[in-house]
Amino acid sequence: KYYPGSIFRASLNCLCLPVFRNIFIFTRSKSPDTGVLFCFIRSGELAMSKISFMTQEGMNKIKKELDQLVNVERPAISQQIADARDKGDLSENAEYHAAKEAQGMLELRISKLQDHLVNSRILDKSQIDTIKVQILNRVKIKNTSSNTVMEYHIVPESEADLKAGKMSITTPIAQGLLGKKVGDVVSVKVPSGEIGFEILGISI
Repeated sequence: KYYPGSIFRASLNCLCLPVFRNIFIFTRSKSPDTGVLFCFIRSGELAMSKISFMTQEGMNKIKKELDQLVNVERPAISQQIADARDKGDLSENAEYHAAKEAQGMLELRISKLQDHLVNSRILDKSQIDTIKVQILNRVKIKNTSSNTVMEYHIVPESEADLKAGKMSITTPIAQGLLGKKVGDVVSVKVPSGEIGFEILGISI
């Protein structure tokens, strides 16, 4: 059991400092300036990440961002903190506190990306066919009310970009299309009601 707002010594022999709701910083030093390890906690227990799937392109994009954060932005912020610390009294040093806050947000982003990579698996495109709609398929559909024809690439949620025609598999439209064949007409529930779509084509 844990008590929000308190500082306690965890079993891994470190200080646990509450940051946001259900998010804590563990540090092996009595000073929060060093040895920071971020950990997500939910209802007093470590939150377990689910296995997710992504394309090789999506994984490469995450690795590129992670490399930028770890090897460029992290050292830059550390230098900013060091420079601000050299200016004197930290209690009234706005530059120091701003840099520390930026460091905290950066480490959270790094932790999230690392967790995402560890718990992700690459989708095997060789296993994708065009008989029925499934993730990674490109699907051409027609709105049965307006006769508007659209084509979307159904992708993992982390790679969605509607402007580029990439629709998340978690969206109502994608969920309604999954498992359907060319010629099928599906009714999809959206906030404004229901929309009918006819599947005109399935490709890779």
